[in-house]
Amino acid sequence: MKFAASTPKDYINQLPVERKKVIEQLRATIRKNLPSTFEEQLSYGMLGYVVPHAVYPSGYHVNPALPLPFINLASQKNYIALYHSGIYADNGLMSWFVQEYPKHTAQKLDMGKSCIRFKKIDDISYQLIGELCTKMSAESWIEIYEQHIKK
Repeated sequence: MKFAASTPKDYINQLPVERKKVIEQLRATIRKNLPSTFEEQLSYGMLGYVVPHAVYPSGYHVNPALPLPFINLASQKNYIALYHSGIYADNGLMSWFVQEYPKHTAQKLDMGKSCIRFKKIDDISYQLIGELCTKMSAESWIEIYEQHIKK
């Protein structure tokens, strides 16, 4: 779903009440657990957590004017999506998450390459998302990005 937002708060304020509560809780979980090197901003029309140019001046290879993306959070039409680039790029992190997920919820994992889809918004494991956010520093994300993604 596209929103005409210019700040994270503006994005959240446009959400339906039931989605707003979940996005706010996911946002708080991410902000509490993600290393402080990452910065929150509106990114690709979603809440974004990026490696700022002050830390990684090269930026995103697709568009170097943009900071290096890491996590995005969005309210989509039929689900809430958490896009985590580290899961996409690090097989060990992916394996860890896939093994941990069933320990935290009865819901089947609905996941693409980097997208975790939450269709049942009342059954999101904020604890697991918080733990996921602690698993990779900006420095290790940059190293993985440069070795495996940046062309």
